[in-house]
Amino acid sequence: MTSPSDAGNAAPGSPGRPLPRPSPVSQPFWEGTKARELRLQRCRDCGRHIFYPRSLCPFCLSESLDWTLAGGRGKVYSYTVVRRAAHPAFRDDVPYVLAIVELAEGPRLTTNIVNCAPEDVRVDMPVTATYDDITPEVTLLKFEPLLGPATT
Repeated sequence: MTSPSDAGNAAPGSPGRPLPRPSPVSQPFWEGTKARELRLQRCRDCGRHIFYPRSLCPFCLSESLDWTLAGGRGKVYSYTVVRRAAHPAFRDDVPYVLAIVELAEGPRLTTNIVNCAPEDVRVDMPVTATYDDITPEVTLLKFEPLLGPATT
């Protein structure tokens, strides 16, 4: 969910969890999660959506990038059930689902699947965005099963 430069150590006042540290480039994405919106960059030259936030389009190298609202729907591309916490702060969360979700707009992102049992997650399962307020300043994007007709 973070670019390499956004991954940080525990934020001041946090319960010891590693939290994102937004950069000037990724700040609009994190402002979006706080507002419960999925914001993606889109290249004005080639029209492709981009994730993770960056200064250049990885497809055509254009600097002409805008921020757009995404629909928040996608499907599970791949996943694993984490049964042994990689960080002590996540010890109480196991088991949890670490997944790659392919958004309807095209980009894939690493996230968690929540609000369902880990054994119920499947590849190609339709999902929709949900937001988790980790601290008063940080809201993380996660996904949950999409109930009803899928439109991904």
